[in-house]
Amino acid sequence: MKRIVTVAAWAAFAGLLLPGTMAQAQTALPELRVGVAPKPVVTDVSAQRRRPLRRVPIYRQEEWAPDVYPRYNPGPNAVRSCTAHYVQEYRPSGTVITPRMNCYWRPG
Repeated sequence: MKRIVTVAAWAAFAGLLLPGTMAQAQTALPELRVGVAPKPVVTDVSAQRRRPLRRVPIYRQEEWAPDVYPRYNPGPNAVRSCTAHYVQEYRPSGTVITPRMNCYWRPG
């Protein structure tokens, strides 16, 4: 809390000094003011045209539904039974052996 009060006091003190020094600088050297605006520098980065950001629409579903077909509720005591085996697949790079798995729900 002491730090916050100290920072606020320094900011207020600097705010009181800043307008006085700016007024002295403006009144002391009026002949140095020049009314010429600087020319904007054109670079490769600033010359490029910005594309607007792409917005992706999000559609909310009213009711949650799983993305599994068919939508099947096996019941409260269901057990998942699976069988796994290996199968040869013929590919352009050569014959490979890949695992396959078949699963189904059965009453528990």
